[in-house]
Amino acid sequence: MLFIGVDLGTSAVKLLLMDENGKIHKIVSKEYPLYFPHPGWSEQNPEDWYAQTVAGLRELTAECGRSEIRGISFGGQMHGLVALDEEDRVLRPAILWNDGRTGKQTDYLNQVIGKEKLSACTANIAFAGFTAPKLLWMRENEPELFERISKIMLPKDYLAYRLSGAFCTDYSDASGMLLLDVQNKCWSEEMIRICGIRREMLPELHESWEPVGCLKPELAAELDFPADVKVVAGAGDNAAAAVGTATVGDGACNISLGTSGTLFISSSTFGVDENNALHSFAHADGNYHLMGCMLSAASCNKWWMEEILGTADYAGEQERIARLGENRVFYLPYLMGERSPHNDPDAKAAFIGMSMDTTRADMTLAVLEGVAFGLRDSLEVARSIGICPERTKICGGGAKSPLWRKIIANVMNLKVDLIESEEGPGYGAAILAAVGCGVYSSVEEAAERLVKVTGTEAPDPGLVAKYEERYRVFRKFYPALRGI
Repeated sequence: MLFIGVDLGTSAVKLLLMDENGKIHKIVSKEYPLYFPHPGWSEQNPEDWYAQTVAGLRELTAECGRSEIRGISFGGQMHGLVALDEEDRVLRPAILWNDGRTGKQTDYLNQVIGKEKLSACTANIAFAGFTAPKLLWMRENEPELFERISKIMLPKDYLAYRLSGAFCTDYSDASGMLLLDVQNKCWSEEMIRICGIRREMLPELHESWEPVGCLKPELAAELDFPADVKVVAGAGDNAAAAVGTATVGDGACNISLGTSGTLFISSSTFGVDENNALHSFAHADGNYHLMGCMLSAASCNKWWMEEILGTADYAGEQERIARLGENRVFYLPYLMGERSPHNDPDAKAAFIGMSMDTTRADMTLAVLEGVAFGLRDSLEVARSIGICPERTKICGGGAKSPLWRKIIANVMNLKVDLIESEEGPGYGAAILAAVGCGVYSSVEEAAERLVKVTGTEAPDPGLVAKYEERYRVFRKFYPALRGI
């Protein structure tokens, strides 16, 4: 039996073919454009997602026995607003998770509606990237288009709709819309009223492993897939990555170093920190999780390497770095504003502490350390409410760097477990497809059987102490520069 995991990312869709034993047979990636029509805006064309996904499915399965394909599921970029009219036409480009245009609407929700009320309704407060502020922005700035909205979707759910005709979402992804009552796993009638929408505009809710339909007959025929291939609900990218790293059950931790960076802690019980600095979301295993999200993680390194240094030799640049814990240069990783814990779409990136003897390697190291410090901010919030993990899994493009893994382990003072497959969201999505097709009885069973730890990066006490001192300095910079 074969299962397909679709990781709908910000720069590309990555498709993964896995068998029932967890072996990955093939991975295909298809890129699409990202548009920045105004400063701080970030958009994509949903048709590009679909076209590249279908092309990817053809390429992924070109050399396999297609009759063995049983299910497809998704891990998708969260929070994006996809709005369709009554004819199922996309009304405007999708407004993405890292779009910062909704500062006014976010302030209205947090300050006028009030954080306390938002948290009571949804377990979260408003962040600029969430879906609800985007709806308010459309209502204010594109009223004619807003009035024509018939369906409101998240990015991966647009794919599910095009593939199966099922208008649905899952609890983990819906948690990031600021429209879901996370604790009770239902749409919030109060948030529906505040956003000026109707209940029927919102998709049907499912657990991440639940089948929502089968491939449309004409699409199955076009791809030469079996007619009964199940389409399984899937999860938001971070929840899917957590499944793909076996970060399930109670108290497990995962760090993702992708375009964005996340600290993800799974929990068997619902909980919220008092300042709502961490997101409180439903998890793809049927339980809950707390998550800190920084908007720019591996994208900081990509920007520094390719836009500033003009090189794609990531490993070569890191080889120049000789010593850790002694760098006098600091980097604030806020290229797209910041979410956790600052909730500030106007935050800016900065290098601090250069002198005449500062080297190229110092600044490269500062970027890697700055991202680690940013993730440490979220870990400190978790520790403040008594959640103190001792180890973490790690995934995402940045996790391929041994140096960056070592920095993470020592900045966070956590044992960092390496896993056999680094394809977090795509692998997690394929696991969800296998569970949805009945191969495994639960997400926890599947993840624990299929995900294998291959090594551990342990923190060094001496280096931990050096980074502790540097982190105390790092924490002073954002408050000092805010508003400048």
